[in-house]
Amino acid sequence: MAMARQVLCVCALLSVPLARSQPIRYSVAEEADSGSLVGNLAQDAALPPAQLSARRARLLPEDGRQHFRLDRDSGRLVVADRLDREQLCAQSHTCTLAFELLLADPLQFFRVEVTLHDINDHSPVFPEDRVAFKIPETSDPGSRFPLDAARDLDIGSNSIQAYSISPENQYFSVFSGTRSDDDKYVELVLEKPLDREEQAEMDFSLIAVDGGSPPRSGTTQIHIIILDANDNSPVFTQEVYRARVLENMPEGSVVLTVLATDQDEGINGDISYQFRQAVDQKDPAFEIDPITGEIKLTKPLDFEAAEHHELRVRATDGGGLSAICKVLVEVLDVNDNAPELEVSSFSSPLPENSEPGTVVALFTVRDRDAGANGKVSCALDDQLVFSLRPAYKNYYELVTVSALDREETAQYMLTVTAADAGSPPLTSSHTFTVAISDVNDNAPVFNQTSYTMYVRENNVPGVLVGAVSAADADVGLNAKVSYSLSAGQAAERPWCSCLSVNSENGQVFVLRGLDYEQLRQSEVVVSASDAGSPPLRANVTVRLLVLDENDNAPLVLYPAHDSGPASSELVPVSAEAGYLVSKVVAVDADSGQNSWLSYHLLRATDPGLFAVAAQSGEVRLRRPLTDRDSVKHKLVVLVRDNGRPPLSATAALSALLLKDFSDLRQPHSSPATDDQPGSLTTYLILALVFVSLLFLGSTAAFVARGLCKRKELKAGHVLYGADNLPSGLAEAAAAGTLPHPYCYEISLTTGSANSDFKFLKPFVPSLTPQPCAMAGGPSEEQVFPCVPVPTEDVTPDDAGTVSAEQFNRLSFN
Repeated sequence: MAMARQVLCVCALLSVPLARSQPIRYSVAEEADSGSLVGNLAQDAALPPAQLSARRARLLPEDGRQHFRLDRDSGRLVVADRLDREQLCAQSHTCTLAFELLLADPLQFFRVEVTLHDINDHSPVFPEDRVAFKIPETSDPGSRFPLDAARDLDIGSNSIQAYSISPENQYFSVFSGTRSDDDKYVELVLEKPLDREEQAEMDFSLIAVDGGSPPRSGTTQIHIIILDANDNSPVFTQEVYRARVLENMPEGSVVLTVLATDQDEGINGDISYQFRQAVDQKDPAFEIDPITGEIKLTKPLDFEAAEHHELRVRATDGGGLSAICKVLVEVLDVNDNAPELEVSSFSSPLPENSEPGTVVALFTVRDRDAGANGKVSCALDDQLVFSLRPAYKNYYELVTVSALDREETAQYMLTVTAADAGSPPLTSSHTFTVAISDVNDNAPVFNQTSYTMYVRENNVPGVLVGAVSAADADVGLNAKVSYSLSAGQAAERPWCSCLSVNSENGQVFVLRGLDYEQLRQSEVVVSASDAGSPPLRANVTVRLLVLDENDNAPLVLYPAHDSGPASSELVPVSAEAGYLVSKVVAVDADSGQNSWLSYHLLRATDPGLFAVAAQSGEVRLRRPLTDRDSVKHKLVVLVRDNGRPPLSATAALSALLLKDFSDLRQPHSSPATDDQPGSLTTYLILALVFVSLLFLGSTAAFVARGLCKRKELKAGHVLYGADNLPSGLAEAAAAGTLPHPYCYEISLTTGSANSDFKFLKPFVPSLTPQPCAMAGGPSEEQVFPCVPVPTEDVTPDDAGTVSAEQFNRLSFN
């Protein structure tokens, strides 16, 4: 098995095109703007630009940072971001950024090197803005006083070329040179003897000028203090101190100790040590003891950040003389960086019909450590389906080695472990989650066998009444379900055009307002279809039930509301409590409790006389009639349903009270039983206006006249005719409006307009009798002649009387 894998790896490496032996080189000036052209990489690599996109070309920098960008369409290599040579290469004389052009399919590499040219973008900078020297007046001409040289981050001709003093003075000049180790130094040279008594202090500027075009310069102030006596400067035991430090040494560790001696005694021989750090170092990693010269770490070092550190130490005696030495610290690498795995390409999900050998992922592994600590090997967890295959240098491919089956395993968790060769070794891992895509072999399935939804009538168009939901066991487009109304409806169950289904989420809407009285339920078939090729579908029945709303007011069938005059119900004065006067008949087009009707007496001439049954609408007497009751009564019955809110209608009834139905005679003048207060009111008004002084007399006369008329009323007779009743009243009786049909007519005397009495009009002999059955008992019928009712309704006032004007408007046949 191992031999077979080696053979497969060798074959894979042989199948990869060889990388170009000579790198492609370019040069560009630092600080170039983003997008600046470096060169045409496609042309120099002899590649058509179209292949860059087709072969998924990409740039792989060695330091992990993308300094350049490749335009795949044109093949041009441009600057991705501002390039600072000093930041990238520090003080190196050459600055080359190397990366590789990777073509993925087929795999091919080109090495590219871009050289950054320095520009004069930095001015010389002195370590200190002001430097003080204490120089003995005994110093001989030609004495040299070392200075901290200015530093220019540029290189070559752009670095520092000369130093000068301004203003020029006769005592000092400046000299600069280079030692054997290419170490530049600067010294002040005493040109003539000093005389402290003539001049104790002096100041001038030291100027460093570079060779750029235009040149840049830096300045520091020199302050000279002339002393007596100290004629020996400190001397270090070495010009250059070297030390090697492990990068994991803790804070406070001693790196080395510098030592300087001074032949002077006393204060002139006391030496103190100080750092002259590089001007660009803001967070120093070292500190020095000013008395002992011990150099210690202030923080752990990082080999990957800097392999060498250069320090300068100044030793100054008590008389102001000083010396400078160089300290070089080499950082030793330890295995403190785990390998890093960077994925270049990854394909997921994979079709389950992928062939063995399909590349799933391409990744690179690097370690920032050096030597054996940076050598990395990769391994894949035990797998029978996938394996690792070396591609190029530190690139690996994750490939399939056997057929895939999504029904058996829908997802693989592949862990790649990278380990370096350090002691102890460090490892890192990366997990690839590979999903296996499916074919469309599952139809959608609804979560219910059928759906029942409800909507109230008079709904707002577009109201949401529910939703259907179907799931598909597939994934991706094969599992994306869309909904639609199926047109294949049975002929006996036509589908409702008022329904609509949202194709995305299955929400069912009612497109128009429905009327429960016209449509109470409807059924549609909803189809769920996936997005596979070919698509699979499933159907489900959706039943819509319309809920009734209380939107129909009760309709009164009896008494009917028509243009004709309302008929009056006849009630004998001998009727007892519970006597059925009439029955209100009403219906409601709604259903359920919205159609439950109740009847209530809304208004009546005498509210205490009548009662209405709440359930049946029967109007009955609440008590027996008396002589004080009015002859005619008007009733308004309220019919109300049980909806929320309830709707109602009203029915108007009239009732006439008659003394006797059995003793009917031929017409004679018959006085009425009630007085009318019209004449009384007239007399009172006339008496008050014209005869105020005779008020008591007029009142006595009016009372006397009233007594006379009552006597006449007692002597009068009510006449009834004995014959059949009209057929119209018989029909009313059959409808259930009265328990017993009666035929009668009310008439008044044809006397003066100021008559105060009401009479029953006798029957006219010439009337044609019509048969009318009147129930006298359970087994017998009596036939009476029916008399037509006046065509105009007679409305009594509150006292139960009819005025003379109403009497004159009555018409009889």
